[in-house]
Amino acid sequence: MRGLREWWREIAGLVLPGECAGCGAPRTGLCEECGATLYEPGARRVWPDPPPAGLPEVWAAAVYADQPRAVLLAHKERGALGLARPLGAALAGAVYAAVRGGGGGGAPETGPLLLVPVPSSRRAVAARGHDATRRMARAAAADLRRDGLPVRAARVLRQRRPVADQAGLAAPDRLANLSGALEAVPGAAGLLRRTGAVLVDDLMTTGASLVAAARAVEAAGGRVLAAAVIGGPAPLRRRTE
Repeated sequence: MRGLREWWREIAGLVLPGECAGCGAPRTGLCEECGATLYEPGARRVWPDPPPAGLPEVWAAAVYADQPRAVLLAHKERGALGLARPLGAALAGAVYAAVRGGGGGGAPETGPLLLVPVPSSRRAVAARGHDATRRMARAAAADLRRDGLPVRAARVLRQRRPVADQAGLAAPDRLANLSGALEAVPGAAGLLRRTGAVLVDDLMTTGASLVAAARAVEAAGGRVLAAAVIGGPAPLRRRTE
């Protein structure tokens, strides 16, 4: 039943776009101006303040505010599944910047990459009717393959125990809430060892989710090259080392 609901939402989002998810303009799912805010001024390295121990380099496509925030919420919370493609393209730009634009921890130029979505709880996925991060990761991987990069996206992490809602928790509490909460799914260790992992998520605030995901990948024998998100903290800027 849930699969049928996902199918209808996606078809309805393409055939009956309604209002722009970013600004509310009629007769378009995403207007040109709001779509541009997902890509401009270009992906940049971002970090929370303070950055938690174990956080990989994080690259964001846009500032999590205004139109990008509205588009992400429309896709994630309101089931506007047609937005997965432009959001995936924006995420692909952040991934590309991470592994070719100065990040990636020395990622090989032609080595295989694995996009690893940070998992949501089963309860959250069931309530929304779809896995938003996984959907965007798959769209990003397809976009990057069209550019000639050997990339795939796979659900290789899962929650091993229930966690509290992160909303309203301070940064230290978020880290404690997610400590040891993620693990690799059975059979994923081999794939993680053969590829370089790029963690992907819709946004970063404190970095706690990305730290937990990085630790789970490394515990399974994988190597985290970087992380990429759609929305990051403002202002997007490069830190002077």
